[in-house]
Parts: sequence; structure tokens; C-alpha cells
Amino acid sequence: MAADLDEHVEQFRHRPLDEAGPFTFVAADALTMKVREGGRVINAVVLVATGVNADGKREVLGLRVATSETGAAWSSFFADLVARGLTGVRLVTSDAHQGLVEAISANLPGAAWQRCRTHYAANLVTVTPKSLWPAVKAMLHSVYDQPDAASVRAQFGRLLDYVEEKLPAAHDHLDAARADILAFAEFPEGLWSQIWSNNPNERLNREIRRRTDSVGIFPNRDAISRLVGAVLAEQTDEWAEGRRYLGLDILAKSHLKAVPNTRSEVTDDHPLELSA
Repeated sequence: MAADLDEHVEQFRHRPLDEAGPFTFVAADALTMKVREGGRVINAVVLVATGVNADGKREVLGLRVATSETGAAWSSFFADLVARGLTGVRLVTSDAHQGLVEAISANLPGAAWQRCRTHYAANLVTVTPKSLWPAVKAMLHSVYDQPDAASVRAQFGRLLDYVEEKLPAAHDHLDAARADILAFAEFPEGLWSQIWSNNPNERLNREIRRRTDSVGIFPNRDAISRLVGAVLAEQTDEWAEGRRYLGLDILAKSHLKAVPNTRSEVTDDHPLELSA
């Protein structure tokens, strides 16, 4: 049974991507798993990427088990996706892990980067006094509530004005991240909620956790790939049979938008997992 499952998972992991592409929007994330190696229990990470294909359906593009979430691991992962036919990527959504962002830039030079709004809020709260966080959080959320790109940028300017004098650290944090957390505004308004955060991938992570928590500690890395790969292959089949994640009309419009490939300097790390 394991041999049959391994064959199925390997075919899924190494399938060509060019037939379903281009993949306009991609999201990337990582999960930690405990595994036995060398007579002890260590943490390994599972790197996962999803994308929206030419038919507007989501797919799991790939997964890889790595020793840790390093730039080299992410770069190798994205290089494999490109080798398998990943093309047409306009935007990648992820958290601000330094190695991940650098790997996106190196392997997908034509793509912009959207810093996940949920993870960014978790970063911003660390430089904001607890007593003032509710007001800053409300102002930050109001940026995403705007009806068009011009209003988004104007409201972000008002947020900067609000914190400039009373919260200089928060002001500098927001100003440095401006281009990255507002990248979504370069695309049609109708798809903003699908691309401005990693929340859809967080839901996928919870499904993986639901299926792997009973294992606890994996006996080896192959066992991680087998179980997680089977879960992701199953999820991809369900997405293929379900309704479109993005409509074809709005997907076509997204190709007409000029996306600046600008990224601010990333200096903060993050927890590997964050609930939405």
C-alpha cells in the first residue's frame, strides 16, 4: 500500500506544470513537522506552494521536506517549480521570511511580492504600544477596506500621518513595508481578498494538521512526503472539481495591469505558522 501511495505522490509532486499554466498568482508557506533522524527527534519543515491556473482553479504546485526554512531551501524549491513549467507568475503572496522573499526574487524575476497582511499585522504589533494597538489595527484594516487603489494609497498615507509623531517606530515600520503590503492594489479590485494574505493557505495548513497530528512524530522524511503529499494531491483534485477560485474575466484583466517589481528591505522573521 505504501509503495502504491509513494508512486501516486511522486507523480503528483513531479508532474509538469506548463500544461495548466500560466499561474498568475502564487502563494507560499511552510509548516513544521517532527521527525526521527539519527536517533533523535528534530524539526523539519514542509515547503508548500499553491497557484491559480489558467482555468481559474487553485492547485498545489509542489511540496518539499527540508531541514530548515532557509533561503537555499526555498530557492531550490522554486527552481524546481520553474523547471517543471511554472510560468506567467505576476504576484507571489507570502510572509516576510528573508530567504523566501529572496528566493522569489531570484527565481521569479517578473513577479511582484505581496506581504501577507495577517503576518504583517503580527509584525507591526511588536513595535506598537499595547494601549494604542487597537487604534493602529483599526486604521490598518481601514486601508484594506477602500474601494479602489487610489483610496487605498490615500488611506495608507493617513495611517502614516496618524502614527508619525506619537509612534515613530510604527511609522518607520509601516513606511518601509508600504510597497510590499500594498502590492495587491496594482490588480483588479475584485480579486484583492484572494491575494492580499496567506489566509487561504492557512486553511490548507489546518487540513494538513488535522491529518498529521495523529502521527505526532514521523519515522522518517519519506513518511512526511507520503502523508502530506497524499493530502495535498487529494485537495488539488477537490479544487479541480469545484468552482473556480478566480473568474476568467478578472483573471484576464489582471494580465493587463502593470505590476512594479519593487520590494522594501525585509528585516524581520516570523513564526512558521500563524492562524488567520
